[in-house]
Amino acid sequence: MTSPTPVFAPDVVAGVLHHMNDDHTADSLVIVRAHAEPSATSAVMTGLDADGGEWDAVVDGATVPVRVAWTERAVERADLRREIVRLYDAGLATLDLPAREQH
Repeated sequence: MTSPTPVFAPDVVAGVLHHMNDDHTADSLVIVRAHAEPSATSAVMTGLDADGGEWDAVVDGATVPVRVAWTERAVERADLRREIVRLYDAGLATLDLPAREQH
């Protein structure tokens, strides 16, 4: 028996979306291109839950919804950051882009 998908509080979702769409638009595009729509030219994160993130991607001039599954279920807010970073790092490798600098 699987447990129901945890729902993050609206302020958590809003905070992640704000951060991704204001500070990490290029990262969203890497994730979308590597894991869902290789010809996407832009991507805006529109939602998330414990199992994945959602973006609106522009492909051939049209906006298409995209869902990318996390590598592991996210239960806490910190898990969301971990999963987004994992998808981004894997996306860089998939797209043959330079790895991000580790701090």
